[in-house]
Amino acid sequence: MVVGPDFCRDMRAVEEPAVDALLRAAFGGEAEVRLVHALRKSGKMMGEMVLPYEGGVVGYAALSQLTAPKGWLALAPVAIADHMRGRRNGQRMVGLITEWARITQTPIVVVGPVQFYERAGFSRANAQGLETPYPLERTLIAGVEGIPVERLIYPNAFKDL
Repeated sequence: MVVGPDFCRDMRAVEEPAVDALLRAAFGGEAEVRLVHALRKSGKMMGEMVLPYEGGVVGYAALSQLTAPKGWLALAPVAIADHMRGRRNGQRMVGLITEWARITQTPIVVVGPVQFYERAGFSRANAQGLETPYPLERTLIAGVEGIPVERLIYPNAFKDL
């Protein structure tokens, strides 16, 4: 019998403190916690997914609405507890998101480790037509075919990152 994390699911409001603690541990500070709180407060948070395990939260991913282009989403932050890394839990969570993006044809952009996000279904090559305030070489996209030419405008909550 395989023993591991439960299925990914929507975050519950009572799990916000556990998510904050996971983000602090994963990123070594408060920046991502502030980002998540600001996205919630501004109404730009579109979805929050957790990976529950043994009564706690060992994984988290957030989708927020970009200011432009209309209908596009940003995946950030994504965190997996240290003791759960290297077991494909992050790839499983992000893979569910990229599959949803593909099925619904919802463009989702992410900035981060290229190899990890490509394994989960994002494309760096398809992001090369984007104008972004973040490093283009670390920007990837899912939910689109081809190479869109668009200027990305992130919500104000991202300005402190």
